[in-house]
Amino acid sequence: MLTIQDLYDLSHTMAAEYLKQFTYPWEALEGISELILALGKQLPEDQYTLINENVWAAKDVVVFPTAYIKGPCILGPGTEVRQCAFIRGSALVGANCVVGNSTELKNVILFDNVQVPHYNYVGDSILGYKAHMGAGSITSNVKSDKALVVVKDRDERVETKRKKVGAMLGDGVEIGCNSVLNPGTVIGRGSSVYPTSCVRGVVPAGCIWKNDGTVVRRS
Repeated sequence: MLTIQDLYDLSHTMAAEYLKQFTYPWEALEGISELILALGKQLPEDQYTLINENVWAAKDVVVFPTAYIKGPCILGPGTEVRQCAFIRGSALVGANCVVGNSTELKNVILFDNVQVPHYNYVGDSILGYKAHMGAGSITSNVKSDKALVVVKDRDERVETKRKKVGAMLGDGVEIGCNSVLNPGTVIGRGSSVYPTSCVRGVVPAGCIWKNDGTVVRRS
């Protein structure tokens, strides 16, 4: 349930060949910046525009005037970057995505059709195809004691060897409003999280995380 193969359909991201190198998604976080720079140089000039230093946007991308975008960054076709969005760099954003008002991105891969539309923080994370984060939901990417992040799946513990790891959301994941995804959270394909939840560890595919931490199979 933790591997890239388990979580993602790689046909929905420019990062497909890059991600195939790794077993676990957090292993890909280290090289996102270099990946974007390499991809950016290969983008067809008739489809993409260099709108800022190391920031490439498809020609139909809509960027609101109050948004701030720092490179390296790629914005795929049909994507919207709305008012007061803050892209801090190392953001590979797929096609038909929404980066909404006051949303902050840093060191992320967003697959196609991802929505982070209202007051979201997404850092050191990978969000799969059609993943959606409700208003105010965030990824917490650093532990309070600054220790290295460990992904915990019941009795299994996987060392990431990284101080900063946010959340790995599989394809079609729904995160309820004002939820916090603690460092190293992994949520399987098609699962959802109740609003105002505090999530940690691994949520299997096709499940629902309830407010009290109970996980049930989707009926």
